[in-house]
Amino acid sequence: MKTLISNATLVDGTGADRRAADVLLDGAVIAAVVDAGSLTAGDADRVIDATGLVLSPGFIDMHAHSDLQLLVNKNHYAKLSQGVTTELLGQDGLSYAPVDEATLAGVREKIAGWNDNPADFDWNWRTVGEYLDRLDTEDEGPDGVTGRIATNAAYLVPQGTVRAMVMGFAEGDPTPEQQQQMQDVIRTAMEEGAVGMSSGLTYTPGMYAQTEELAGLCRVVGELGGFYAPHHRSYGKGALGAYAEMISLSRDTGCALHLSHATMNFAENKGRAGELLDLIDEALEQGVDITLDTYPYLPGATTLSAILPSWASSGGTEATLARLADPETRARIREAVEIYGSDGCHGVVAEWDTLEISGVQNPALTGFVGKTIKDIAAESGQEAFDVFTQILTEDRLGTGILQHVGHEENVQAIMKHRTHTGGSDGLLVGAKPHPRAWGTFPRYLGHYSRDLGLLSLEEMVHHLSGRPAARLKLHNRGLVREGFAADVVLFDPETIRDTATFQNPRQAASGIQYVFVNGTAAIDGGQPTGARAGRALRRHSDGLTREGQQ
Repeated sequence: MKTLISNATLVDGTGADRRAADVLLDGAVIAAVVDAGSLTAGDADRVIDATGLVLSPGFIDMHAHSDLQLLVNKNHYAKLSQGVTTELLGQDGLSYAPVDEATLAGVREKIAGWNDNPADFDWNWRTVGEYLDRLDTEDEGPDGVTGRIATNAAYLVPQGTVRAMVMGFAEGDPTPEQQQQMQDVIRTAMEEGAVGMSSGLTYTPGMYAQTEELAGLCRVVGELGGFYAPHHRSYGKGALGAYAEMISLSRDTGCALHLSHATMNFAENKGRAGELLDLIDEALEQGVDITLDTYPYLPGATTLSAILPSWASSGGTEATLARLADPETRARIREAVEIYGSDGCHGVVAEWDTLEISGVQNPALTGFVGKTIKDIAAESGQEAFDVFTQILTEDRLGTGILQHVGHEENVQAIMKHRTHTGGSDGLLVGAKPHPRAWGTFPRYLGHYSRDLGLLSLEEMVHHLSGRPAARLKLHNRGLVREGFAADVVLFDPETIRDTATFQNPRQAASGIQYVFVNGTAAIDGGQPTGARAGRALRRHSDGLTREGQQ
């Protein structure tokens, strides 16, 4: 089918000035990009008059947690409704491939607060290649529509999952044989299509890895042309040192670096974004290959169990719950969390009024959603630490939280940097998830570009499309260009905005009229079509990332 988009204001993803254009989509490919008025209705099966609308590349979410939800909730409206056509999965060092049986069971419990943990789901993969094949499998959704996944998806091999598969979930340094085994697993995952490696260095078991262990893995990733995307060791106390460690790791191993959700949070870092950007600029001048992503909000989101010190989480769920039940060990945990600052909480003492429950696995705890630990303690007459451990225990560590610790001046300073890309870090589950899962990309375009003028529309679209496409080495995506994949968005630049709020987070953006994924309309006239035309995007032996087998 040929679709003519006529009289559009083209913002092509390169950062170049907008211009009036006609764009012809022929099946899954952009067949023509010409001056407005050059094409007629006779050139197409369908014509969309785009007068007053911006035509841009589909947006690329560089930090997505849709690994499971893409397969469970087929319509994936949260992302399509904000113009996202490609997502980068496998974040923060924890995901579902590669795994063996024991590792899969442990990971499923560990990140239930991120992705849920459905008991009746068919986990029919173990390797990265098999997972990508599953994403590419056509099946019938609950609405009766047959298709693949709703958006395109690339994958990072998760270092924490790999470590768990080789060494288990406990602390400790690898033997030379275990180090080699992890490197071999990473190599295989990259050869099967992963575009790089992620870490979660405030999450167990990834946080147990010392710098040299990570360096061995990064050398493999860099050798194969991939990049390293760490959630580094601290975003609070010691944040600058944690960033510096990752930059040195990239410099020493030659592996490109993409800093995940590059924030400067907590009171210690108020107004200090410039120091981070100076570190990055110095490294860029030395030839280190660095990019980063952020979300355009202040609070973060994670799991309540992440607040625990790393030693308390060693060994997985059952071992952690046993420590919480033991009075002596529980007292040590309390000392770490409330007096010294837990490494799981970025070295910062837990502030109970900043930790808001966003979702629970145990239905009996639903009444806590939307309340902070401090609120719950006041209502129940308990001490905050006791509420914290009670919820962890009764929810088997599956609780999601919002953490209200951000600073607007830092968000804006980092957003303007020349290496910046957009990432939602959106968790799609829970009764009250972070609104960034529904609002990130329209918020960039509406609030920060149009309303605040922080970046021009052309610059902001480049941050959300062409620049992340370059980092992912996408073969033919991220720009509106002849011969490229027909991943495009049409939106009203005057009305585009996020409507998702912390009170009502599952609200679709306004102003987005059409979203095409591989030439198929997923949003048509502002309404979802149910189409699922996304593809798994794999790293190939030539170093480029595209659909299809290796």
